[in-house]
Amino acid sequence: MAPAIAEMVVFTNGQVMPITEHHTEKGAIVLSLRNGGEIVCDPRLIDRIEPDETPSSTAIPRNNLVKSRLPAKPYAELVQSASERHGVDPYLVHALIEVESAYQAGAESPMGAMGLMQLMPATVRRYEVVNPFDPQANIDAGTRHLRTLLDEFGTRGALAAYNAGEGPVRRFRGVPPYPETRHYVSRVLDIVDSSNDDE
Repeated sequence: MAPAIAEMVVFTNGQVMPITEHHTEKGAIVLSLRNGGEIVCDPRLIDRIEPDETPSSTAIPRNNLVKSRLPAKPYAELVQSASERHGVDPYLVHALIEVESAYQAGAESPMGAMGLMQLMPATVRRYEVVNPFDPQANIDAGTRHLRTLLDEFGTRGALAAYNAGEGPVRRFRGVPPYPETRHYVSRVLDIVDSSNDDE
């Protein structure tokens, strides 16, 4: 019998995920999970994909893998679902929610940003969100918007654009020299790093 196909994905944040195979689709990498299902992932989140020498019998069951990837935080299942759907690191989404609203679904800023991921009115219209204070709708639209920004700007630029808008990031060709935005980017990434250290 031929050996089962097995690969190991090593993400840039240090996470490792066993998969059966991968392929590229519309600029994204589609990862086929060991026990069924797929995750669409930004290639920039992946450090490398290498053959997995571990026998398939020791593969991590998908349900255990998913549980281990779900941070013990509010709205974890909604974040995990949106992250898988749009190919975004769930730790990045959690960190953004923590900084934006501290997990307060009814949060509203003086500038009009709404809900968990502090969607601006223009973003609400762009993604046709009916109720921006609904956690599921808010997280899905916010994660989808983050995916769009990641595709154009990379991780640091995407976070800067989420905070300061896309115009300044394009104008400065990266994180703009705004103290608030630079602090915001650093704070989000620090939370992501801390979450991975806790694993």
